[in-house]
Amino acid sequence: MKKFYVIILLFLCLILPAQAKKIQNNENHTQNTLLYLNLDWWQYFQDDILNQHLKTLYESNYDIKNAELKIKENEKLVKMQMANELPFVSFDGFISRDLQSSVQRFGDMVIPNYSQNNFQLPLTAGYEIDLWGKNRLKTKMANEQLFIANQAERAVYISLTSNFTAEYFNLIKADKLINIQDEIINIQKDILSKTEDKYKIGLCSTDNVLNEKKLLSSFIEEKNKLEENKEIILNVLRVYLSKPEEEIERKSYEDIILLSDIPEEINTNIIENRPDYIISESNLRKTGYDVRVAKKELLPNFIIFGQIGVNAYRINSLFNKTSQLANAGIMPSFDLFSGGRKLAFLQFKKYQYEEAINNYHKTILDDIKEVNLGLFSYKTALKNFEQSEERLKTEHELYNLNLEKQKIGAASILDNLYSRQADLIVQKEEVSNKIDCLISVISLYKAVGGKNLFEINENI
Repeated sequence: MKKFYVIILLFLCLILPAQAKKIQNNENHTQNTLLYLNLDWWQYFQDDILNQHLKTLYESNYDIKNAELKIKENEKLVKMQMANELPFVSFDGFISRDLQSSVQRFGDMVIPNYSQNNFQLPLTAGYEIDLWGKNRLKTKMANEQLFIANQAERAVYISLTSNFTAEYFNLIKADKLINIQDEIINIQKDILSKTEDKYKIGLCSTDNVLNEKKLLSSFIEEKNKLEENKEIILNVLRVYLSKPEEEIERKSYEDIILLSDIPEEINTNIIENRPDYIISESNLRKTGYDVRVAKKELLPNFIIFGQIGVNAYRINSLFNKTSQLANAGIMPSFDLFSGGRKLAFLQFKKYQYEEAINNYHKTILDDIKEVNLGLFSYKTALKNFEQSEERLKTEHELYNLNLEKQKIGAASILDNLYSRQADLIVQKEEVSNKIDCLISVISLYKAVGGKNLFEINENI
C-alpha cells in the first residue's frame, strides 16, 4: 500500500510544479474598443448626429462583430497552447472478456477451455519536460497572434469610423449640391424663357435659344448624377449601420464646421501608432519564435509518465491490494531519421522570417508615404477651399454689382440671371472644397493610426 501512496505523491509532484501561467484575458475589452472608437476625437466636429451614428456603428456593424470574434478565437488558441505546458491526466479504462476457446497456448503450456474477464482501470498522467523551452515559445507565438488580432480589430475601428464619417459628409455635400443645382436649373429655365421671348421679337437668333436649351439639359443631367451619387452614399451608410431600410439622419451643410489648427508638419515616428506597423512588428517577433521552435524540433523530447489504478480478473477483487496498478518512468523521444523533413521545415521558417523582415521595412516605407500624402492632401484641400472662398466672394460682389446696375438700367434682368447662375456654380465648387477639406482631415487621422490630430506631435 505504501507503493500506492508513493505513486500518488509522484503524480502530485508532476502537477504542482507545472507552469500555471494565466492567459492574458480581455476583461477590459469593452473599454479598449471604446478607446478604438475614439469619440473624443469625433467630438471636435461638433455633430451629435454623427456621434450617435458612430455608437450605432459600434453596436451593429458586422465587421466589428467579426473582429471581436477573431479576438475570442485567438484567446482560445492561446489557452489550447498553454495546455501543452501543463501535465495531462486521462482515464483509459479497458474491460474485456476472453471468450471460451478449446485450446489456449502459452508456449509449451496448453490450457483447454480457456476464458476469463479483464478489468484494467488506470489513471494515466504525463508531462513533457520543456527542457529546451519549445512549448514556452509556442505559447509566446500564440500570444503574439492574439496581440495581432487585437491590433487588427483596432484597424477595423479606425477604418470603419473614418470611412463612415467621410461618406456621412459626402452625403451632406450631395444634399447641398442638389439644392444648388435645383436653383441653377430654375434660373436656366427663366433664362431660356426670356431668350425665347427675345427670339420672338427678333432680338436674338435661333442659336441662342438652342444653346440655352442644351445648357438646361446638361444641368438636369448633372442633377440626375448627383441624385444617383446621393442614393449610392445612402445605401453605403445603411450597410455600415446594418439598417438597410432606415433613413440616414444628418446635419445641414450650413451647420458644418471646419477644424482649424491641424498641424502642417508631422514627425514620421507617428507611424509607430499605426496598427499595420504594430502588426508587422509583432509578426516579425512571432516568425522569430517560429524559427527557434523549428530549431528545437531537432532536439530530443522527454516525457514523464505514470499510471495508477487497478488491474483484476474479477469484479470482487478490483480493490484488493494485489490488484493495484502503478508504474512511472521517463520516455525520451528522438527522430533518428525523418527524411530531411525537420531540416527543410527549419529552412522554410527561416525564409518566412526573411520575408517578415522585408514586409516590416516595406510597411515602414508605405506608412511614411501614406502619412506624407495625407498631410499634402490636407494642405492642398485647405488651399483650394480658401481660393474658392475668395472666388465666391468675388462672384457675390459681381452679382450685387449687377443688381445695382439693374436698378439704374445699366443691366437687364437676363444679365442678372446669368450673374446669379455664375455665383451658384462657384458656390458648388466652394461646397465641394469645404467637404473635401473635412474628408482630407479624416484621411489624415486614418493615416496616423487614429490618433487625435491636435495631439499628433506630443511625446514623439
